[in-house]
Amino acid sequence: MTTPQVPSASAGLDAWLSYLEQLHPSAIDMGLARVQTVAERLQLTQTDAHVFMVAGTNGKGSTVRYLETILNCADYRTGVYVSPHLHQYTERVRIQGQQLSEAEHVAAFAAIEAARGDISLTYFEFGTLAALWLMQQRALDAWILEVGLGGRLDAVNIVDADVALVTSIGIDHVGFLGSDRTGIAHEKAGIFRPQRLAVVGEPDFPAAVTSATVARGVILRRVGHDFFYRVTSQTTWEYRDGNNYLQDLPLPQLPLPNAATAVAALAGCRLPIPSQAIRTGLTQAREAGRLEWRPGDGVTTMDTLLDVAHNPHAAHYLVQALQARYPKHRVLAVVGMLEDKDIAGTLQALAPAVDAWYFAHLTVPRGTTAETLAQYAPAAVNGKPILRGCFTSVAAAFAQAQQDALVMAEQPVLVLVCGSFYTVGQIPNLE
Repeated sequence: MTTPQVPSASAGLDAWLSYLEQLHPSAIDMGLARVQTVAERLQLTQTDAHVFMVAGTNGKGSTVRYLETILNCADYRTGVYVSPHLHQYTERVRIQGQQLSEAEHVAAFAAIEAARGDISLTYFEFGTLAALWLMQQRALDAWILEVGLGGRLDAVNIVDADVALVTSIGIDHVGFLGSDRTGIAHEKAGIFRPQRLAVVGEPDFPAAVTSATVARGVILRRVGHDFFYRVTSQTTWEYRDGNNYLQDLPLPQLPLPNAATAVAALAGCRLPIPSQAIRTGLTQAREAGRLEWRPGDGVTTMDTLLDVAHNPHAAHYLVQALQARYPKHRVLAVVGMLEDKDIAGTLQALAPAVDAWYFAHLTVPRGTTAETLAQYAPAAVNGKPILRGCFTSVAAAFAQAQQDALVMAEQPVLVLVCGSFYTVGQIPNLE
């Protein structure tokens, strides 16, 4: 393997990202030893900020956004690290809800490069260290860190969380986490710390992992056991735990289970949170690519819904949202996926809400072909769903779906784009 050339201090972000991609022989290398060593050299894990860490199969991004928005509404200064990004790398770090400049990211990369010596880091590990460095440069009240993969061996886990959250447990990343829910839950519970709060939004959290967590001295709070929520009207819901009861909360745009998990975490943290900040934050929370609705003009485009659902668990929730919010719409689904996902299970979960499939080839590493997706498409029942076609790109599939939707304009029609971050991330460039 040829040693890549270190970019200069004046090199742009793209040059640095290209360099990061060449540093390590594999894209994923589970383990904390290498990244921990570099972090210790720069003292990156030492902070006075209150640290929230979010793991889970699905729902991490929206939970992070709820935490961030509510804390900002309570006048706390926040730093956020998430992955992957949809459109540009700078989305991965937010300070007070705002992205940083490319130059600031380059400065962070240069600092990590100078400290790592001969230690090889993956793209994700390098980026994680850079994000921690960026947050340490500012006086922040809270860090909100999203786990990339699993939890126990994820690079983010070099930081001790004051409040650790697990949003959901589903079957995904089986090559790294296994195909057993108990084993996957064990990996995600690796972010829990003794004598600190852990909030679990998964209603069917494995009993064996619950017992092991309590035995470690973790302060565990589980949905349906220690905190509860329910919808009370078409526009409101309520939350309660042993110490709090919040009524007439506004129903948020993002998934409600993740809102309840975020509220439970905030209720148990050391930062006082006014109830009005919770109400305002719930109303304001938005996340690109998660139930993201874009209105069409009815002339050149029809309404579009973007959602990064890429496994059966997420697809089931997406269908529930479609049936609740758009019960009379015909749904034209533009789908592109990665080959290592549960394609059959995801398409089967989506099928009840889909009227026609538009399968797109993803020309990215691990991307699968439209024809492969079509092979897994559920058989039509009563003429629904139907295969509208296989396309060589997301652009072509989206264009055809929009064209067909315009022809059907006399009835409610929605173009759904889902299946991968890579699929959804291309849409803004097509409009």
